Amino acid sequence: MTIEELAPWLFGRTAGGIRWGLERTRELLAEVGDPHTRFRSIHIGGTNGKGSVAALCDSALRAVVPGLRVGLYTSPHLVSFSERIRIDGRPVDADPLLAAAERLRPTIERLEATFFEATTAIAFLCFAEAGVEIAVVEVGLGGRLDATNVILPEAVGITNVALDHTEYLGDTVTEIAAEKAGILKPGVPAVTAASHPDALRVMRSHAKRVGASLAVLDEIARVEQAESSLDGTRLRFRSRQWGEGVLEVPLAGAFQQRNALLAAELLALLPPDLRPTWSALRAGFAAVRWPGRLTVHRAHGATFVFDVAHNAAGVGALCDSLDFLDLPRPLVLVAGILSDKDWAAMLPPLCARVDASVFTIPPSSPPARRWDPGEAARVLAPQLASTPRVIPALSAALQRALTLAPYGTILVTGSIHTVGDAMAELKIPVV
Repeated sequence: MTIEELAPWLFGRTAGGIRWGLERTRELLAEVGDPHTRFRSIHIGGTNGKGSVAALCDSALRAVVPGLRVGLYTSPHLVSFSERIRIDGRPVDADPLLAAAERLRPTIERLEATFFEATTAIAFLCFAEAGVEIAVVEVGLGGRLDATNVILPEAVGITNVALDHTEYLGDTVTEIAAEKAGILKPGVPAVTAASHPDALRVMRSHAKRVGASLAVLDEIARVEQAESSLDGTRLRFRSRQWGEGVLEVPLAGAFQQRNALLAAELLALLPPDLRPTWSALRAGFAAVRWPGRLTVHRAHGATFVFDVAHNAAGVGALCDSLDFLDLPRPLVLVAGILSDKDWAAMLPPLCARVDASVFTIPPSSPPARRWDPGEAARVLAPQLASTPRVIPALSAALQRALTLAPYGTILVTGSIHTVGDAMAELKIPVV
């Protein structure tokens, strides 16, 4: 198999949809010597923000000890499949990636493993073979039955709980919280930034039942003062673990304050040989890169803002940031959303904050999940101040946005597919 053939082979495994259970993942890993037992880990779940928290933890851990091998497993990717599996801050090289895939291929095909099960096993084998000492692992979907939940981590973080993937996780916050809480393990310390009372009740109950110590972020730390700009976030905070300090993070958006605070408290739960010093924490956070999360890039005479908000909660956080950022006007929205997302709730608050909007289709989105931007425009037109333009081809939509916003701002959002495809179209590097 070549590197060009790898991603299509894996994505071909999405045809069977999501198949819950950890049995296939455990069998895959057993066939190659249980590589997930050969490195330590941090497990991070939640509805929104878990990728940013994972990136912050990865960056801080790489600042702890020179030569410490750190893995980072996240999903989905923006442009290249190899972004999902990073070692020492870089996407895994083609040779070890292909070697891991080839070793696992017979078992993947025999078990009819899903895309995410196969990818998770490949990632863990890559980490073990590379001598990774600690891996930061982001949950794919839910938690309890997610393929990543085979690890026994050193610490667990859960960002928040909001309505998303309701067709799989449940229709209520309590049902979704139960799935997220499924990554809590006996004797493993955990912290959550969730604040919904029902979610906290469910998580506390589960933690008590399995014997995990669960801290609630709002009870152990607080932001004293914060500043957000296009260049990033600065926060002065106080916590039981770190005392009082100031962190600077080159990630824009008010929501990154909470992500940074959660990441700091999560890292403080690690054993002494892995726990960052205050100087390593500051240096690691200051060096983090996590493209597509309110990322600002200037090109073609305009300011581009990319954000992968793909549900109502994510859009709410994005809108809060837009209200405080000093963005050049006019501001034009380029939105591409998957059909199974609640675009009727996501788009009105975005459209209310922009001067014009363009609805489009990201070319990398799965055909079965492609939305109808024309239908969205027709349904929403009565409640919007101006009629959205419908341009299905993303490249043409971006060009139209540039004509609508000369020297202004173009906000690209709605899906990680939309952001990744747009950054690839504009040749903006993601690593």
